[in-house]
Amino acid sequence: MTNKETLATVISNKMNRTATVIVKKSIIHKKYGKIINKTNKYYVDDPANICNIGDKVKIRETRPISKKKRWKIIEIIKKI
Repeated sequence: MTNKETLATVISNKMNRTATVIVKKSIIHKKYGKIINKTNKYYVDDPANICNIGDKVKIRETRPISKKKRWKIIEIIKKI
């Protein structure tokens, strides 16, 4: 089984060793054809506390680390 990877934007880094990110994706409505923007919010593992708000990061799905943490940061794509 392969792990999912996606690009995300950091929206909060106030917790210790945890960052909150959002993943935006555009989908097309089945009936009307309108483009709809969907966002998902995830808690990701950031063991070194290196992420800042606004950074673009690459995240990977992993085993459950805590109650809500199921993702881990692989790399920082764009530092702000």
